[in-house]
Amino acid sequence: MLAAVLAGLPSAYAQGNNAPGAVVSKPAGALPALERQETRAQLLPRRFTTVAAEIGAKINRLPVAEGGAFKSGQLLVSFDCSLQQAQLQKAQAELDGTAQTLKSNQRLAELNSVGQLELDLSRSSVNKAKAEVGASHALLAKCSVFAPFAGRVAEQRVREQQYVQPGQAMLDILDDSVLELEFLVPSRWLVWLRTGAAFQVQIDETGKTYPAKFIRIGARVDPTSQSIKVAGAIDGKFPELISGMSGRVQVKQP
Repeated sequence: MLAAVLAGLPSAYAQGNNAPGAVVSKPAGALPALERQETRAQLLPRRFTTVAAEIGAKINRLPVAEGGAFKSGQLLVSFDCSLQQAQLQKAQAELDGTAQTLKSNQRLAELNSVGQLELDLSRSSVNKAKAEVGASHALLAKCSVFAPFAGRVAEQRVREQQYVQPGQAMLDILDDSVLELEFLVPSRWLVWLRTGAAFQVQIDETGKTYPAKFIRIGARVDPTSQSIKVAGAIDGKFPELISGMSGRVQVKQP
């Protein structure tokens, strides 16, 4: 009986931590799933937008070709606005006529030769004509589209001499002066992670490693994955890098 009990001891000890209620210790090299996986990120422009037509008109010029660079305030699209110009001239002529009528009625009013109602109607006609001139000027201002920031034309969706409708997309433009990266990191990194901290990214398309730094840290932790979104920026100018390239992020923990 005693021999049987003693014989069973090695078997129980061999099971060790697998026994019910036992505390299982993690291997020294174990890491959260997010840290065990390769963290990848894509290069993104600082700013990007789609330029759309605000009026219906024919395109006269597209000075910047697809892939070309432009400066802030540079002309991107020019429309044929001969009709809008004619409408402005018509509105201006009507304003001149109503202004003359008002001036004449004001002189007659001084002589008590015109009623107050007619004088008020003359003033109303002048104000209406001024509004028409202002509307024509505003419409004419939309005949030229200028760059809201410096950057490059990513895609040209229309061609010269093409008629476009209001709201139709014409150009995709982006600001590639600074290329950014967005990716997830473990939320426990928040104890040491700060904006300005340096890291590196290895870009697949070039096969090179580039310096980068953290510029933004997300405002919310994902409780499911225990991760947080961060943003970084390439630290320096590298002409071979363009938006859309991707690579592997290399963060060295302190």
